[in-house]
Amino acid sequence: MDRKLVVIPTYNEKENIENIIRTVFSINDAHILVIEDNSPDGTAAIVKNLMQEFPERLFIEERKGKLGLGTAYIHGFKWALAHNYDYIFEMDADFSHDPHDLDRLYKACKEEGADLAIGSRYCQGVNVLNWPMSRLLMSYYGSAYVRIVLGIPVRDTTAGFKCYKAEVLRAIDFSRIHHIGYGFQIEMKFTVWKLKFNIKEVSIVFKDRTKGTSKMSKGIFSEAIFGVIKLKIRSWFRSWKRLA
Repeated sequence: MDRKLVVIPTYNEKENIENIIRTVFSINDAHILVIEDNSPDGTAAIVKNLMQEFPERLFIEERKGKLGLGTAYIHGFKWALAHNYDYIFEMDADFSHDPHDLDRLYKACKEEGADLAIGSRYCQGVNVLNWPMSRLLMSYYGSAYVRIVLGIPVRDTTAGFKCYKAEVLRAIDFSRIHHIGYGFQIEMKFTVWKLKFNIKEVSIVFKDRTKGTSKMSKGIFSEAIFGVIKLKIRSWFRSWKRLA
């Protein structure tokens, strides 16, 4: 049986974390690793209490502070590889990603030849609910901009709902991943593509959170977009080889 791990970074997610954990466990056989960045709202305590109920399936890694989305996921990836998981998922804690779609991402990798499956908001029209128009346009045209600059054949370049085969993560030199914010999502997709792995987008419906506070801001998104130029320039001066 394949070993599957869902990595969920958290910072101040007390309103959502218990429900997302219970929902995933009720519909999927995956394990969950929470990467907790010292939330002052008590998120870690909720997870630790649930670990008594799910001792074989729920795990937590606590960090000293809010160190960035990218470093949280890399921490989770390294943990997953050290514990011999076969498929590793990225997912938000706030239900913007439907846990029922985890199985669709898994099947894209397991049965349809994908090395990286992306839960895509834009591969079949625009499937986003409850976002203000300004944020939707920023995201949609931002993805188009990234696609043009990097030449990457992905419609939703900033998507954060993904499934990796473990062999993909083993092939990446994480010391060469520079973005720690939302630009991390772009850089990882670009790296996977440059290493000639197969990427497949799976159409999902993205719903904005109804509880808790969004971590997205125009500044964060702008950092990701302007960072694309640096990413493109750096790509000209490095070789793209998979780690052995």
